[in-house]
Amino acid sequence: MSKYRAALPQLSDRLFLMDGGLETTLVFHQGIDLPFFAAADQLKDEEGTARLRRYYDDYARLAAEAGLGFVLDSPNWRSSPDWGARMSLSLAELEAINRRGIALMEEVRARHEGGRSPMVVSGVVGPRGDGYRPDGAMSAAEARDYHAWQIGIYASTSADMVAGYTLNYVEEAIGIAEAARRAGLPVAISFTLETDGRLPSGQPLKDAILETDAATGATPAYYLINCAHPSHFADVLETDADWTRRLRGLRANASRRSHAELDASPDLDAGDPEELGRLYRQLRTRLPRLTVLGGCCGTDHRHVAQIRLACTGMDAAA
Repeated sequence: MSKYRAALPQLSDRLFLMDGGLETTLVFHQGIDLPFFAAADQLKDEEGTARLRRYYDDYARLAAEAGLGFVLDSPNWRSSPDWGARMSLSLAELEAINRRGIALMEEVRARHEGGRSPMVVSGVVGPRGDGYRPDGAMSAAEARDYHAWQIGIYASTSADMVAGYTLNYVEEAIGIAEAARRAGLPVAISFTLETDGRLPSGQPLKDAILETDAATGATPAYYLINCAHPSHFADVLETDADWTRRLRGLRANASRRSHAELDASPDLDAGDPEELGRLYRQLRTRLPRLTVLGGCCGTDHRHVAQIRLACTGMDAAA
């Protein structure tokens, strides 16, 4: 049974943390060869599952020791049918991987959740195509039908919600939101942004949020920004605007590099964790509803610890 599906606790004004860049941590810090950059491949065996368990435990502790909430985003960003086929997985094998991702999040929650630290299990959905480029764009109806398979699996588990990450054109966001609504799951929608603060499709973030809300009857519980440095989008965020009040989450990059530069780079640009924490605090000063905070490509527990310090005053060593 879901614990928070009827009332997500992160919709209050309390602070919630998320993890950092799972895939970049596995590849660059741990030397893991991830096929198609799919962290879910680690769920195939106990060694990989144990590796993921340690990863999430580190972040859950950061939240629990500070009395903060935590959103446990499952490692299933690339666990939809097309990506499963690329990894030569049958639908039955892929379904098992999606279920294992949720079961692992439940296990971590059972270990770390406390009265002051609610922990929400979130089933992650990623784009059908590339996270940086709107190649092979679908209609909203096509996206709804495509993502309904994975979201339907989450609906039959203890997942509290669905989160669609690294979405780079609005029709896919609308489709995911509609599939989640039909499945009876709360949904959060996160858009990838470029260095100009626009989606890779060229659409302004404001328009993408307003269009998604208009097409779905404001189905998303909230929106997030991912995969861009705060300097890339700070100028497009309007203080006290209705559309920015819909923004509650932030998974920024610590790197100032463009997506093209990151794709072509053989090394990891981890940026400056302390600077990233300060930039998060500055954004929260302007937009106090930004209360669900984690990292994206290149970030790790150091960055989230600095975000915690900057936004709560509690050092990671506390």
